[in-house]
Parts: sequence; structure tokens; C-alpha cells
Amino acid sequence: MILLEVNNLQKSFDGSAVLKNISFSMEPGQVLAIIGSSGSGKTTLLRCLNFLETPDAGEIIVKGQKLLGGASEEQIRKNRLHFGLVFQNFNLFPQYTALENITLAPSLLGLGSKQELRDNAMRLLEQVGLRQKADFYPYQLSGGQQQRIAIARALALRPEVLCFDEPTSALDPELTGEVLRVIRGLKNKDNTMIVVTHEMEFARSVADVVIYMADGVIEEMGTPEEVFEHPRSEKTKAFLRGAASVL
Repeated sequence: MILLEVNNLQKSFDGSAVLKNISFSMEPGQVLAIIGSSGSGKTTLLRCLNFLETPDAGEIIVKGQKLLGGASEEQIRKNRLHFGLVFQNFNLFPQYTALENITLAPSLLGLGSKQELRDNAMRLLEQVGLRQKADFYPYQLSGGQQQRIAIARALALRPEVLCFDEPTSALDPELTGEVLRVIRGLKNKDNTMIVVTHEMEFARSVADVVIYMADGVIEEMGTPEEVFEHPRSEKTKAFLRGAASVL
């Protein structure tokens, strides 16, 4: 069963092509890791999937429903509900507690009673190991804790596909580990995830499928073993050599 299908997605900025005919599909519960150098199109792809950018051409299909094609603002808002996005820099609302950050969007969308939303938020806080921080404000939390709250906030909307855009890039190594452990713990049949990451070992150990992007195209796609152990593309080989030299 195909949950997400992306067909020939294209996006340009000021006449410069950033995404060039990107196509892939995902089954429920799969984890897709996207790797590549800065400027390869990874973040733009996530922003298009989350309708923060409008693709110039192509299709995004979730559960057989095509989501692109002259959609109204109202339809775009509905389309976004299929996806959750965890940003690099957390983007929590500083004036709200951890609990309020998680319940705000579901409350505005009428996804349950106040008590139901609170109970679900507390369950998610427990899941990310921060139940005791429910009444803390973002400034009272470490970067890793803020990112874990951001993950809980994205999960609160029950998206079909949960997307992560370099979720550890703003964190030091110790905090990186705690966030990656949470993401690793989300891997099950109920969570379909796309993770843009520079953490090669994480991609190797958690992903079901790895995509290497270069210059706006999918240069290589396969299982972690295929991409990391037996890459076919010279660009992939060069990128992995460079990544290994940094470790």
C-alpha cells in the first residue's frame, strides 16, 4: 500500500531550478532519510511537501488523493494537515508553556475537547520524556528539550507523514543524542517519517530507504546498505567520503 507518492516535483527560484523532477513513494510506517550537501534541494523538498512553498509542477498524492493543482488557501491549509514539520530551530512560541505549545494548533482546529487535547499532550510529553516540563516555558528548556517539545507538537496534529528538517543541526553533540533517541523511538507502523539529516550513522541505522540528493535531483536511492555500502553514483561516493572524513 502506498501512503505518499511524489511525482516529478519541480521548483525554481528566480529562474534557477532547485528541484528537478523529484519522484519517490512511501509505504505506511517507513522511514526515509534524505542526505546531501547544503544547497542540494533537501529543505525545499520538505517545504513543498508541507505546502510552505508551491511547486511549479508535479504531484503530491496522499492515500490516493492528489493535493496539488490550483488549490485555494483553505485547501492548502487542509493539505498541510497531512504533514507535520519539525524545524531546525524549534520555532516554539515563547509566550506559551510546553503544554500550551502542543495543544494550541489542535485547539484552533477543533480536534477535541480541552480535556482531550490536554490528555493527549501529556501523553506526548511522556513519550518524548518531558512530562515533568509541561508548565515550563521555552526559555527554561535546553535546546534538546525544546526540539523534543517541537516533535510532540507536530505529533499532536496526527499527521500521516512526519517530516524533520535537520532536527539536530542547532544542537551540541550531547543534546543531539537525546533528540535522535526520541526520533528512533517513533519508528513503528504508526509513524511514517521523512528525515533530512547530516547524521550518517543515524540514517544508516534507522532509515528503511535513503535518498542522496545533489543539484536538485535524486542522485541515488535505495536501502541503507545499498546507498552506504554499495553506492553506484560517483557523486554519492564523493559525498560519503567527505562525510566520513569529518567524523
